[in-house]
Parts: sequence; structure tokens; C-alpha cells
Amino acid sequence: MTARSATPSRRADPGAMPFAVALLIGVNCLVEGLLQAADHGVFATPHLRGLAYEYGAFFSPLLRGARPDYAAQPVTMFLSYALLHAGWLHLLVNMLALAGIGSEIARAAGTARFLAGYALTAIGGAACFGLLTASPVPMVGASGALFGLLGIRICWGYQERRHYGEGMRDIWRALFILVAYNLVFWLLLHGQLAWETHLGGFVAGWLLALAWGRPIYRRRRRGPDPARG
Repeated sequence: MTARSATPSRRADPGAMPFAVALLIGVNCLVEGLLQAADHGVFATPHLRGLAYEYGAFFSPLLRGARPDYAAQPVTMFLSYALLHAGWLHLLVNMLALAGIGSEIARAAGTARFLAGYALTAIGGAACFGLLTASPVPMVGASGALFGLLGIRICWGYQERRHYGEGMRDIWRALFILVAYNLVFWLLLHGQLAWETHLGGFVAGWLLALAWGRPIYRRRRRGPDPARG
């Protein structure tokens, strides 16, 4: 055994936040921090947030013939919207969720799959929003990708339970909680919750988990499958 193999790897530390997750949180916080600074007149113009939304938010009308501000906007908005938030509270809620579910997915799937999954589910969330609503209100926030990560995690749980022949009560409970969450906050926010984005992200995440094949996540309390003689 070499000295290197005898030394525990930092990547094996379950308590450490994966770099990819920390990077995404840092980028989101940087963007909102700059917008907050502009909002309070620290630098630039107090209209910077409005400009950021105009050029980076997701606008459904751009998929229905509306004129974009720049040629690539109908494409770039499928990702750029996920880097913008409606204020510190919106950012805080999403980043806490990303730190939790994102870290679990990143450890289980690896950096490349995690980042690909984050981007693809953000795109899926935007696509569903654009398909289901023609509202001119700009849509921002990372929750499409976050619901995508939840879709991946819950699908892994479904695949795992199916593999071991276990019941699906926990899966149904998780789905019920997600539906209830969206309904409650849709009512509290007077319809200003982009549930379409959450739905699209979740479905995209579920499909990604299926495409990745056999569940990557494994419950640690389980030992290996028994040998078959």
C-alpha cells in the first residue's frame, strides 16, 4: 500500500461541500450582490437590476415572435435566468436548497454529471414555463434546476426501492410534499410562483436519472447484495 492510498482523500469527506456546488453558490451570490450594491447606489446605476432582468431573465413572449434585445437572447435566456434572483430572500432560500440537495447529488453523480444535470434541468424548467404560459412577466431564479435535482434524487429513490422490491410510500410522500409546497406558495404569492418551471425541472431531472441507468446513489446502511450460489 502506498502512502497516497493510505491517506484519506478529501473528496471522500461527506461533510465537505463539493467544489461544483460551492462554485454555483458563489456565482449566484456574486450576481445578486452586484445587483444589491447597484440597488443601494454603491456603484453603477440603480437601474442595473432592471437591465439584468431585461437581458438575462426568461421571457416567454420571445418564443412567440416578440423581438429580442439581442440575437442570441431567445437561446441564452434558457440558462441566464437561473443566475438571477428577485432579492436576498429569494437567493437565500435557493442557495440553502442547493447546498443541501446539490451536495448530495454532486457527491453521488460526480462533478461532470452534476453540472450537466444542473444546466439541463434549468433548461427543462424554462422550456416548460415557456410552453405553458405566455405571460410577459420575466422569470428568474435557480428553482428550476433545484427541482431538477430533486427529480434526480427522488427518481434514484424510486429505482432503488424497485431494485430491492420495497414499497413506494416514501416516494409518494415526497411527491405529495412537492405538490403541496407549490400549491401553498402559489397561493401565498398570489400566483407569482413559477410552478411551471418547477414542474419542467423536476420532469427533466427524473428523465435524466432514468437515462443515467442503474441508481448511482446507495443507502450506506446496506451491505452488498448477497452472493448467489
